[in-house]
Amino acid sequence: MAKLKITGKELRAIGYPEGPVISIAMNVMEKNYKHEKKEDVMELLKKILSAPVEYENDAVLGLIAQQLIPKKSAEPGEEIALNDTGIPFNIFGGEFIEEGAMHQMKQAARLPISVAGALMPDAHAGYGLPIGGVLATENAVIPYGVGVDIGCRMCLSVFPINPKELVRREHFFTRELNEATLFGSGAVFEDAADHEVMERKEFDELPLLKGLQTRAWKQLGSSGSGNHFAEFGLVEVTEKDVILGIDAGLYIGLLTHSGSRALGANIANHYTRIAREKRRLPGDAANLAWLQLDEPEGIEYWMAMNLAGDYASACHHVIHNKIAKAIGESPITMVENHHNFAWKEMMVDNDGKVKELIVHRKGATPAGKDVLGIIPGSMTAPGFIVKGKGQPASVSSASHGAGRKMSRTKALNSITHKELKEQLQRSGVKLLGGGLDEAPHAYKDIEVVMKSQSALVDIVGKFSPKIVKMDGTEPKKWKVKNQLDGE
Repeated sequence: MAKLKITGKELRAIGYPEGPVISIAMNVMEKNYKHEKKEDVMELLKKILSAPVEYENDAVLGLIAQQLIPKKSAEPGEEIALNDTGIPFNIFGGEFIEEGAMHQMKQAARLPISVAGALMPDAHAGYGLPIGGVLATENAVIPYGVGVDIGCRMCLSVFPINPKELVRREHFFTRELNEATLFGSGAVFEDAADHEVMERKEFDELPLLKGLQTRAWKQLGSSGSGNHFAEFGLVEVTEKDVILGIDAGLYIGLLTHSGSRALGANIANHYTRIAREKRRLPGDAANLAWLQLDEPEGIEYWMAMNLAGDYASACHHVIHNKIAKAIGESPITMVENHHNFAWKEMMVDNDGKVKELIVHRKGATPAGKDVLGIIPGSMTAPGFIVKGKGQPASVSSASHGAGRKMSRTKALNSITHKELKEQLQRSGVKLLGGGLDEAPHAYKDIEVVMKSQSALVDIVGKFSPKIVKMDGTEPKKWKVKNQLDGE
């Protein structure tokens, strides 16, 4: 029997009002009544609409009914205390992690909803959960535990092209990189790309997303600012790996790093405000406010977060498809992964029971058993194609990069253009755009970071950047919010 599918148009036709109840009703019924006859489900929805109070306390249908019952005046948000002692969490490469990130992780470990956690060797302080922080919770999602740039991710296309071509045809590859995407926080295309993600029902069902759709379409395939990049480089595979599936050899690779642009940022900020209003946490833990996944706002955020993740993926695919077409080659493989997201995963809880938990990876790479991912270095340092070992100690996670050792301000004040130019020349890298705030000197040693997590991932390939495209905006013109790229 085909699974149940309900549209917003059908719900409006039977009298459901415009608003969150539309998306919540679709989600609840398609999840819990997926094998029922559609006419029976629609009849049930009519009954809930006509007498919502009768279903208010129903464990499943109450979510719909509560949206249809007139709201009372708003009550102040619940004040919540942190636990005196937090859950234990493992730290990898702790000698290289700043105190600010440690403090934020300890705060997260004291949340009443926390079940498991870990801190990656590239960790540094952020907002809410530290960048490089991993946190598993029960029936709750923390918008700032996912991050501002929802679905920020890596994507690598490996082409069967002789690497010497990057030198011989450098002008060609440079031109295609420049034309394939746009950089800058406000960058938009005059002619929007086309992708099925822009037709998703969530844009119609969630009022917040409806207002963001036009801009999202214009930004589809763009790359943003900060530490985001698009680059050509050499892919080296020394030994064939069954999971990666390509022969040992040297290839040309296209590697991109970017997220969900303004769409993700607006979703993150909107639902963080709601979470903070609903659950007031003390002091600097305020940004760890969460939404329950069985309450309307939590359901909405989960839907919006997943859309933003798929949108981020679509941005990468638009770029990679443009370049594949331009160079006349199809990739022999593609490796990609989110590193700012939340997943539903089966884990063992504090009581030894296996249950579904929500795993937040903010600036952390999924590293489940045999799961492929990419961990970049810097504009001159190599990145690595990795295969996860599924270690419970790290909540099946690894770092998302080398991690910063200097803030942007410190980098701008302490690194010179001469030093950057010399480093680029030594490494044989051509930089398009970019700035001192993203200079290699501002990052930790990726080789040391990889050694700190050798128990978490196996290295199955190496990527060495050669032509790197980044945002060229002058740092003095940047706004503070752009420094959140990567969160």
